[in-house]
Order: sequence, then structure tokens, then C-alpha cells
Amino acid sequence: MSKRDERATAAAKLAEEARRTERRATIVKVSALVLALAAIVAICVVIGLNAGGNDKVDTDAANSSDASTYSLSVGDPNAPHKIVIYEDFLCPFCDQLELASRDKLAQLAADGKVYVQYRPFRLLSPQYSGQALNAFAVVLAKSGPDVAKKFHDLLYENQPDESGPFPPVSSLVDLAVKAGADESAVRAGIEDTTSQKAWTDGATKAAQAAGVEGTPTILLDGKQFQDGNTVPELAANLIKAVS
Repeated sequence: MSKRDERATAAAKLAEEARRTERRATIVKVSALVLALAAIVAICVVIGLNAGGNDKVDTDAANSSDASTYSLSVGDPNAPHKIVIYEDFLCPFCDQLELASRDKLAQLAADGKVYVQYRPFRLLSPQYSGQALNAFAVVLAKSGPDVAKKFHDLLYENQPDESGPFPPVSSLVDLAVKAGADESAVRAGIEDTTSQKAWTDGATKAAQAAGVEGTPTILLDGKQFQDGNTVPELAANLIKAVS
């Protein structure tokens, strides 16, 4: 074999080895991508499965009269179905549930088919969560349940991102007035963000006593309702169950 042939053979071997190395690198990259996608899917599934709250609710505590004290009730207490919704005004999943169920639940309540208790409490740590809860308690006490329900809905329609930035407390006053509250009756209580501390602490402690660790957490006729892998699916199945 001539030196030229030897050089050609050596070059061919090097080229083949380079191709093998490239193929191995490609396989590693594809495998890593597949594993990453699998991890993302797994995380999304876990989030979806937990979107309806946790599975450790003490239903006896949740169904107690003390727990009912810290709620906004809509509909006839003698309706054939009762729904309890634990929520945090800053929780994005609660906002999704509101979007998917609010109007239909309101209609079912008006038709006498369901009695709904909204039980807001402070679950999330940002200060806005407590400010919104305090403002809700002020409106409920000073303006009554009808205005409080409109305020409740407006809080979700204007919900900030849970990581901020958060609106000033004055915006909560504006929303309360938009809901129908008398500004002179609610401004001072809303601006003093601890004015309803007894109510807000009581609501949060009642939720904790019931073992509520996630929002939204839903009870249907005294039992925890978790029929759904996503919040929209949960809402659709809830409406179907009481229609």
C-alpha cells in the first residue's frame, strides 16, 4: 500500500470515528430532551391533580357552624346541594375556578338548586392577600352580602399576578365603591389593613383547622370534591354534579 493510500485509509477512519462521535452526541442530546419533556409533563400533571386543593380536609371541621361563620353565602340554605369553596383572593387557580363557574353557580343558586358558601382566607404570603381579605371583610360587614359578592367577583376580575407588582390599598377602596359600597363607610376600614383582624384571623384559623392546605378546595354536600385533573375540568364536573 502506498503512502497516499495509507493516508486515505487513515483519513477515512478518522471521518468514520467523527461520525460515530457525532451520532453519540446526538443520542445524548435527544435523550436529555426526552427526559426534560417527561419531567415537564409530570410537573404539569401534578399541578393539575392538585389544582382542586389537598386531600387531607377534615370534613367534620369544615362542616361545623364555626367554619360557616367566616363565609359569604349565596342561595337558599335549603337547596338540594351545598357547595363550599375555600379560596385566597391572590390564588390564580381560584381565579380560574371563578372564571369557569361563577355565572353558572349564580344561576343555579337563583334557581334554588344550590347553596354556595365562599370561604376566603389567607393562604399565600404576599401582603396583598391579607389586604384583599381584610377589605372583603369590611365590605361584608358594612355593605352586606350582595355588595360583598360583587366585590368578591371584582377582586378576581382585577387579580394581580401572585408575584406582583401589587396595586395600592386605595385600589381596593375603588373596587368596593364600584361594587356598590358607600365609600365613607368602607374607606377607613380598608385603608387600615388590620381593621378586621378578628374576622380574617378567624377565617384563616378555621380553614387551617379543617386541614385546608391548597386553594381552591371544594366541598360538595359535605364531602371534598376533586373530580377533575385541571381547574376548568373540576369546574365543569362540579356544575354537572349540581345541575
